[in-house]
Amino acid sequence: MLKPISITAISSISPLGKTQEEVWANYKNDEHCISENNGHLVSELSKNSKTAISKLKNSDLKYKSLDNSVLFGIYSARQAAEKAGWKLRDNFGINIGSSRGATQLFETFHEDFLNRNKAKTLSSPTTTLGNISSWIAHDLQTKGPDISHSITCSTALHAMLNGVAWLQSGLCDKFLVGGSEAPLTPFTIAQMQALKIYAKQHNDFPCRALDINKKQNTMILGEGAAMSCLESGNKPNALAKIIGIGYATEVLEHNVSLSTNGDCFVKSMSMALGDLNPDDIDIIVTHTPGTIKGDSSEINAIKTIFSDKTPALTTNKWKIGHTLGASGMLSVEMAVLMLQKQEFISTPFIETTPPKKIEHIIINAVGFGGNAVSILLSK
Repeated sequence: MLKPISITAISSISPLGKTQEEVWANYKNDEHCISENNGHLVSELSKNSKTAISKLKNSDLKYKSLDNSVLFGIYSARQAAEKAGWKLRDNFGINIGSSRGATQLFETFHEDFLNRNKAKTLSSPTTTLGNISSWIAHDLQTKGPDISHSITCSTALHAMLNGVAWLQSGLCDKFLVGGSEAPLTPFTIAQMQALKIYAKQHNDFPCRALDINKKQNTMILGEGAAMSCLESGNKPNALAKIIGIGYATEVLEHNVSLSTNGDCFVKSMSMALGDLNPDDIDIIVTHTPGTIKGDSSEINAIKTIFSDKTPALTTNKWKIGHTLGASGMLSVEMAVLMLQKQEFISTPFIETTPPKKIEHIIINAVGFGGNAVSILLSK
């Protein structure tokens, strides 16, 4: 990287809560946020967070027709911009993505179409993937570039890559990046079940993310959004610095292709490390979605890079499920909190030796098709 990028604020709304205090308190306990809804295991927002989203939805007549994926994004973007001290109409860029977009609205509109053979007026504008960034730009009244994209589960970290690129180029000096996802809908859950990767049993820890000894797939969907405020250079109010980025795409063999040895992760982590000695990495926040193939591939890639000196590994998916396009930024939030608090957040059913120091953390994400991203953070 030409120069470091400062993360000057981060905010989220997820099953962990809607404030940094709530999020940290939930990370400090060994209880997961997974429950059963209509016969399916899911990780939902708390009642308190749902109330906040409902209040936002009813605060503006135009917002009443928006999908939860957009409302989650607006809520967390407002909080992040306020924490960073960014003002309305500031010239900052926005890049927010989603894997699935307006899932609930799309399913509702499509069901209505099948019944009436006629589409409702707002069925198109309220279900486009560009909806999230556009409405956040409207809400914050920014004059900067407004970008949307979908790269499945690595969407949020690809947004961070793009924000870094804009800042490095000098075309912007501030960028809001992140992801938002509201996938707890019948069709979306059915899609994951059709792939045979969804958890079936409700036990002490129904999602066994990072457990390479599990005998069945245990992925569970969660909902939420997370945003980071990026600024060029070393800022005195920085929560953490981005000092390395990496990305790679595998050759597709099938629609959900990911090699046994996690080749895309090997390349993305190597690129993010740059000239830094692998021994200097203290923690890796893994992508590990709770599937047998996905988890083992990433672990194999980590072993390839770090050999017998593997950093401390952790994940948040056992606790909040897989939030698809938002998951990478929620992992970044977890990493930033560990850097700030200087405390390791462990996975309760995985034996891990806590690091002696917390100075460098790698965050991984990968989507269907092997689109891997690795972000290297430092204090």
